[in-house]
Amino acid sequence: MPLSDCDGLFFDQTAVSQRFARAFAWTVDYPAITAAVILAISAFATLGYVAPERVTSLFTPAPVVTDGSSPVARPSPPGPDVERFNLTDADVVLVVDGENFFTSAGAATLREMVARLEQLDFVDSVLWMDRVPVLNLFGLREPLFPPAKSSERQFAAAREKAFRHPLVGGELLSEDGRTLLMLVRLNWLFVQNDADCTEKIKATAAAAAAEHPVVRVNLLVTGKVPMYLAFMDSQQRNQKKFQLIGYGMTGLMALILFRGLRSVLIVALAPSLGVFWSLGVLRYFDVQDNPFNDVVLPVLLSLVALTDGVHLMVEIRKQNATGLGERAAARAAIAKIGLACALTSLTTAIGFASLGLAHHEIVREFGWSCVLGVGLTFLAVITTIPLACMTPLGRNLHIGLEAGIVERQLGRISGMIDAILGHSRLMSILAVITTLVLVGISLQLRPDERRSNALPADCEAIVALEHMDDAFGGLERGSVEIHWTEERSSTSPELIQVLGEVTELLERETLIGHPLSIHSLLAALPGDGPVEQRASMLELLPPPLKRAFYLPEQHRANVTFRVRDLGIATYGPVFIRIQQGLREIEAAHSGYALNLAGSAVERWQNLYQIVVDLTASLGSAAAVIFLVLMIAYRSIRLGLIAVIPNVFPLAATGAFLVFSGQSLEIVSVCAFTVCLGIAVDDTIHFLTRYQEERLNAPHIEAIRRAFTGTGTALIMTTVVLVTGFTTVLFSDLREQRIFAAMGGLTIATALFGDLVFLPALVARFGEASKRNDIAERDEARG
Repeated sequence: MPLSDCDGLFFDQTAVSQRFARAFAWTVDYPAITAAVILAISAFATLGYVAPERVTSLFTPAPVVTDGSSPVARPSPPGPDVERFNLTDADVVLVVDGENFFTSAGAATLREMVARLEQLDFVDSVLWMDRVPVLNLFGLREPLFPPAKSSERQFAAAREKAFRHPLVGGELLSEDGRTLLMLVRLNWLFVQNDADCTEKIKATAAAAAAEHPVVRVNLLVTGKVPMYLAFMDSQQRNQKKFQLIGYGMTGLMALILFRGLRSVLIVALAPSLGVFWSLGVLRYFDVQDNPFNDVVLPVLLSLVALTDGVHLMVEIRKQNATGLGERAAARAAIAKIGLACALTSLTTAIGFASLGLAHHEIVREFGWSCVLGVGLTFLAVITTIPLACMTPLGRNLHIGLEAGIVERQLGRISGMIDAILGHSRLMSILAVITTLVLVGISLQLRPDERRSNALPADCEAIVALEHMDDAFGGLERGSVEIHWTEERSSTSPELIQVLGEVTELLERETLIGHPLSIHSLLAALPGDGPVEQRASMLELLPPPLKRAFYLPEQHRANVTFRVRDLGIATYGPVFIRIQQGLREIEAAHSGYALNLAGSAVERWQNLYQIVVDLTASLGSAAAVIFLVLMIAYRSIRLGLIAVIPNVFPLAATGAFLVFSGQSLEIVSVCAFTVCLGIAVDDTIHFLTRYQEERLNAPHIEAIRRAFTGTGTALIMTTVVLVTGFTTVLFSDLREQRIFAAMGGLTIATALFGDLVFLPALVARFGEASKRNDIAERDEARG
């Protein structure tokens, strides 16, 4: 039989539906078994919340004992046993903003702040501009701050000296002298709570500064530990708050739409149980700390389950209204739309599974977590709703059906489907052109990434980060790594010349902040002539300081620089120019290899991966989903028709991002793929109902019946889904707001595509059998 043969399709589709109904009839015919299955899965999920190690330990392999005979790589020559000076390993960065630092009162204030901080048992050390290593040929200690009783002239000289010091000016002291940094290293053995790492450090420094009111300072805390704590704090707050808000708003909307408390309670059972199962089982895989799994996953799974639950409940109420009892109505509903619900869960899971192709581990974990969750929530829907309908809670569910808001309004807009079908050619052309235009606009999206996007915009760590961008040229660092062959001397003037050329190259870029290397240290030493002539002085530099930028036994040196959090795409042209300059330096100095490195450079190099991830995940998901539709409906024609109404909402969302000035980010990859999996659900329900109606109705009439038959559930699910996504718009995390906005917009436009464009496309391009064509002509003549 040809794949596009509709008559054969109807028979096969009915047979598949019947087989599906028989496969899941046990959920209705054997309620005791259904209840036992629900209890067993619930117990397994509960164990995941309480003690997942009892299960995971059974699958943990025993440690491998080796006999020590395996080959070991030859180690590199050992360096001196010296702790390297490091400006980047601070756990906490205390940003001190003020004036009059280089005064008697200012020096006393700063020293008192440092002394108080180091009295805290959990503070290991504080590095600030008065603690930088000595930088002279004799190793004599030269503090930048003179004693408190020194004259103004001495403080003025100290100020100028600090600006000239390569480790202070632009590193620990801003160029305008109004901001300085204190780099705090923690002793984690004595850290008792999160507040020790942020609030207590700030409060201790503020108390010390308050004893010197002449010097007014403003304190901010940032760094890797405060930023991580701010992220986790926001995650924990949002996890509980938005689940409660989302579930509450969703329940309220469902109550309004169903106009019956018992219907809402039954429908709510499935999402609640599905989310409980999913989050409990995920703990066996130790992915519960994923930032998307905390907030987005529970809301997303509840909305996916609610979609199928609403469709199932609407059909049960309709069957109940025909006079069927509770059990018979549940069985008939499963036979009627059970296959469509299974297909929607399958296509949604396919969309989520495609995220497993992503480069970023967080995205991959989120994708597979969603796949597991979708499977469990579908099982929750197909078991709990029929079971609950057979309890006293499920009696007379059809009461209020005709008085429903959606049902009344759907009857009023039934004229819309007549207008659509009457102008199917025009609407089809409009659908194709609109989709193509929106796709063209969406292609203007460009990838970008900012570190601050992962944190609330008003949190102190981000405020301090923005201040450091202005005062120091950024908190994040990059570097140029220089390697040389063994034929090249580690103390040759040419090495210093190469470092100088790299420094000059970096200084030409306005977005690059304060290049720092051995060349900078040698340039600060007294002497005349070019800096490379001082190469012999390398051995006189303090080892901790020298080894921060220079490892001769490894034939390696580096030049570090600061990078602002402007969006890493902004640095794309900058890094390209730097790379071109490095190639020119390499060409002029044989035996030297120069490469960009550091977290900022890695983020830029991986930026294109966002586009690759989107193409791979969205492309594979779309291909597999529409292949599934073609196989399920056994019609290439219907599979192709389904493309437009599902690409349209994605393209509309992409165009919205372009017009609102947003960029393509990791969260966008997740949102686009997730939304495709959800948006196609409505298309499946419409086409499934259309196929069923084509058995007994002409082509156009089948479309009209599919519209009225599924319109109620489609509108209900869309309202509930958009409401659920809207609640997350109030999150203080930008990534979650972007995800919610994209989700809500995609689902809303998907409804328009399925109720306006899809009927027109099916009417225009859907295949009608000769039998039904004749019936339509006879009906028109009559």
